[in-house]
Amino acid sequence: MYWNLTGVLFFFQTVWTFLDGGLINIFQHPSPGSLSITRQIHTNVSSTNVVLDMGISEKEWDRLQKALDWASSNQEITDLKLSTSPVHTTFTIVGLNKTYRVGQKIKVIITARDHNKNLKSYGGDFFQAKLFNSKLQASVFGKVDDHRNGTYTVDLLLPWEGQAQVSVRLAHSSEVVHIIKKYRDSSFPRSLYYGYFEGSGPKGIRIKEKVECSLKWGSDGSWTKGNCCCEYKDVKTGTEWQCERPKKLTCDKWVLHERGALKDPSNKFEQELFSRKLTDVDIPGDNHNINVVQNPTSNGKSVKCRSGLTTPVPAGFYFKDVWKSFVCNTREFSPAQMGNCLKNKIVYLFGDSTTRQWFEFLEKTVPGLKRMDLHTTRTGGPLMAVELQNNIIVHWRPHGVPLRFSKLLITDLHYISNDIDEIAGGAHAVVVVTFCAHLVFHPLTFYVHEVVKIRQAILALLSRAPTTTVIIKSGNTGHFKNIFQSDWLALQLNTVMKEMFSDINGVVYLDVWQMTSCHYLPEYIHPGPVIIANQINMFLSYLCPP
Repeated sequence: MYWNLTGVLFFFQTVWTFLDGGLINIFQHPSPGSLSITRQIHTNVSSTNVVLDMGISEKEWDRLQKALDWASSNQEITDLKLSTSPVHTTFTIVGLNKTYRVGQKIKVIITARDHNKNLKSYGGDFFQAKLFNSKLQASVFGKVDDHRNGTYTVDLLLPWEGQAQVSVRLAHSSEVVHIIKKYRDSSFPRSLYYGYFEGSGPKGIRIKEKVECSLKWGSDGSWTKGNCCCEYKDVKTGTEWQCERPKKLTCDKWVLHERGALKDPSNKFEQELFSRKLTDVDIPGDNHNINVVQNPTSNGKSVKCRSGLTTPVPAGFYFKDVWKSFVCNTREFSPAQMGNCLKNKIVYLFGDSTTRQWFEFLEKTVPGLKRMDLHTTRTGGPLMAVELQNNIIVHWRPHGVPLRFSKLLITDLHYISNDIDEIAGGAHAVVVVTFCAHLVFHPLTFYVHEVVKIRQAILALLSRAPTTTVIIKSGNTGHFKNIFQSDWLALQLNTVMKEMFSDINGVVYLDVWQMTSCHYLPEYIHPGPVIIANQINMFLSYLCPP
């Protein structure tokens, strides 16, 4: 249902435009026939050049490198049988007892073997581990520690009373991780995009042209075309975009953006390593039921939800499909309580379709919250919903290019940092940012550059309006386990985001990775409704702590 009241629409558009500074076009169009100046970014040269282009110090870059460190072999294999086998790789529970008490831990050892049943001598495999009970709809995430010698350990917390079982999956072999990392750090464009140009031709005839577009990053622009190129540089972030030059129209006639082709840089042997029988497979191991009894001495979490809290591992667990946080004291909100919590709030949801899921959940659940007709696409946005009685406004907007969405007006694509710069902030303002899923196609150095700009904008926002609520939502696991959108890539981006906001006062880091990694629903880039509901309860617990 849409609100079509002209006065109401004008009022709330005015709120967005004037109260919080307005919306700006992210691109500075070149004049017809001209080219922007190309920045020289060499990702394969000295560390100094890299960090200068990303906008961070060498010290911070070194810190990020340590956080991102992942074991790997020094050489590529040429025989598939030497890769990690999900059939011969096993896990065992160390010293399994008859019973445990709630709050105790068990240790699991993973032993990696190749297809010849030989022990692996190096680490780097990407495993995902959890403890679960299907009947209780209970599960908890387990962090896998790599000992870099073919063995791994997982310390799994026992947070509920009842039975539990261990599950370990080989998401990617170390050999596949090596391939993914190699192409991520290369200049090969794994994702291309389309640009649509429109303008007047002879005798007033409307001309339309479709060309390929791509991110411009690196000394060679990461992409070359024969009739290259129209280039667009954002005046504030410095981010550059390029499109093939249209045959008939000038560069300033770019109107629409759309996702394009995916290009696989891997060879035939590398593709075999990505086969379904070797990827995202449960490995065999101890399938004993673990018996857990009540612990009379255990205490519940009583810390009030606020910024500045660390995210432990595990960050919480599911029990009867409700997420119980170990970060702070959360609660379930009824629809009416959601409305009361959001009273007199303006919520800005920035990012991708996973924050749009938040928008859609609130639109469906909060009493009286109705979507305004902004004459935009239902999934591409930007979107806006209002509830007049309690003065609630909720915005959602996707981030700027690179973005793999269906056809969108370029005037509706804004870089997150630019939009944050236009928010006045205050106790009424809530800013939620997620920035992950669409960036896995591009170099890590580019991601750092963009996160730096978002961080600068958030720091400025909190400086002028310290009472603003700012939440960084991590990326979540997805069903993609390929050269393009591997969960390993998303995990690396999450690590960057978490590290770069770890010491920023006033910012909440909401780790939803664990919430999707351990749930019983099949992994999907768009988490199921029960997961979204739990994420919203976490979010609201920071706005309205119990």
